[in-house]
Amino acid sequence: MTSNEEQEFLQDLEKKLWNAADKLRSTLDAANYKHTVLGLVFLKYVSDAFDIRSEELKAQLQDPDQDYLLDPADFGGVDSDEYQNELAAELEVRDYYVETNTFWVPADARWLFLQDNNKTVIGGAALKLPDGAGNKVSKKFSSVGHLIDNAMEAIEADNPKLKGVLNKLYTRLQIDQAKLGELIDLIATVPFTHASLNSKDILGHVYEYMLGQFALAEGKKGGQFYTPKSIVSLIVQMLEPFKGRVYDPAMGSGGFFVQSEHFINAHQGKIGDVSIYGQEYNHTTWQLAAMNMAIRGIDFNFGKEPANTYTNDQHPDLRADFVIANPPFNMKEWDTGVSDDDPRWQHGKPPSGNANFAWLQHMLYHLAPNGSMGLLLANGSMSSNTKGEGDIRKALIENDLVECMVALPGQLFTNTQIPACIWFLSKNKGERTAASGRKLRDRKGQVLFIDARNLGYMKDRVLRDFTQDDLNQVTETFHNWRRTGVQVPRSPGMDESGQTGADENIYEDLAGFCRNVGLEELQKHDYVLTPGRYVGAAAEEDDGEPFAEKMARLTGQLKTQFEESDRLEGEIKKNLAGLGFDV
Repeated sequence: MTSNEEQEFLQDLEKKLWNAADKLRSTLDAANYKHTVLGLVFLKYVSDAFDIRSEELKAQLQDPDQDYLLDPADFGGVDSDEYQNELAAELEVRDYYVETNTFWVPADARWLFLQDNNKTVIGGAALKLPDGAGNKVSKKFSSVGHLIDNAMEAIEADNPKLKGVLNKLYTRLQIDQAKLGELIDLIATVPFTHASLNSKDILGHVYEYMLGQFALAEGKKGGQFYTPKSIVSLIVQMLEPFKGRVYDPAMGSGGFFVQSEHFINAHQGKIGDVSIYGQEYNHTTWQLAAMNMAIRGIDFNFGKEPANTYTNDQHPDLRADFVIANPPFNMKEWDTGVSDDDPRWQHGKPPSGNANFAWLQHMLYHLAPNGSMGLLLANGSMSSNTKGEGDIRKALIENDLVECMVALPGQLFTNTQIPACIWFLSKNKGERTAASGRKLRDRKGQVLFIDARNLGYMKDRVLRDFTQDDLNQVTETFHNWRRTGVQVPRSPGMDESGQTGADENIYEDLAGFCRNVGLEELQKHDYVLTPGRYVGAAAEEDDGEPFAEKMARLTGQLKTQFEESDRLEGEIKKNLAGLGFDV
């Protein structure tokens, strides 16, 4: 949730970056210019973040009240060459950047170096580069592309987690070198600093926007890689992944991991207490996810390569404490090369025409004995009986794996109108202490249903979003249900004795919104898990008008309106006939 001023800043940023991309549209195919622009945006961001830390460090080195003080008196005064050289050397100490989780950028990969030299190297030129020991060595560059590829190689050499991740393709681009230099100058005008927005989040926003635009340019569905931020926040808030292994088998650009970092930081936790595992089939988004983690200083394991989750599982032995994902909805022909007796299909073989229950069972297979998981699926997963899906759902319920079902409003996604829900599953619904420290009650044989379809607001003409209050309402309902017994519903604002000031931490069924349901009732409803079937309708206020009188009044109004409609239709036909139209 951002302010209007922040939204304007981000929209202006989007416009500048897309104008930059347009400079290459006529000279490169869509796939190449996507990599070209995204690579340069990454370089600009990490360089900006490095420069911000460098300025902070410089101020600290010159501040008498700081432990870092570099006293000019020890070096012949602030204007002396000795002092300036010592100051420059201190600003190149890597540990100063690592201690604040700032991504280290070698001197020849910094944006100022690229901008200052991109015209010089057109046609070839030798430049002086630092050798890491305080000396300068001469290196010949053949082109602007060579200059950029060298920057990518330098970053990979100093950041092993990115080895093989960055695109070093600029030398091979069939493009006018002057145009590539113009692109560097244009991206130089893009700011990754803002008074209230975190620079890492600005970068994340930029990549989401750019990948969506590129996907449209390539004739695919825009935004196919992304889950709305508020839904990511909701799942993370509900699962509270404070400690342990977190796994996303359809990770896209790593949005769930980024939101987990935000959540952990907001609750004074340590990101080092969490181990990140992911898998992604799309090469571009796999690279993006790796960059996303590296710039945030988050350790991660995304497997050896981009790969199909079903045929080339990159983490076959992983048993994660938290599994979170937004896999592609209703994916067809997913099982080519997958055995019918694959050990993951413990609750039934998913149909070839729909991967919903394949994703769900893959995630369950990788879940630790005390693990919890949350995944977005199409609404059809809650009730479909097509080709064995009903039997799989029945097996999941009878094995007491389903913990909570959340129905979501429509119009949340930029790329699909398919209505969605969130499944929360747990392998242990018994009494225990969660990773967050919460004491969980015994919830065996019970499922919580939450109908959130009426929450949220229209952020524009086509897209809906949640407020933080909406997210908190759903989250607190879930946490209270897990922590306390189910209470008898009572009037709002009343406690058990009929007095006001009831404990907000006590769970209660609320007609139209949430309800605790036992296994027997689920069996009566043929194992359908649609929340609306169980929570009922919200109670409406009594307006004092008897039902029979209200029905008679409304029926009379409807009859009058029908008569007026018939009269107006006659007038319109009469006028059209007068104009020569055959009606």
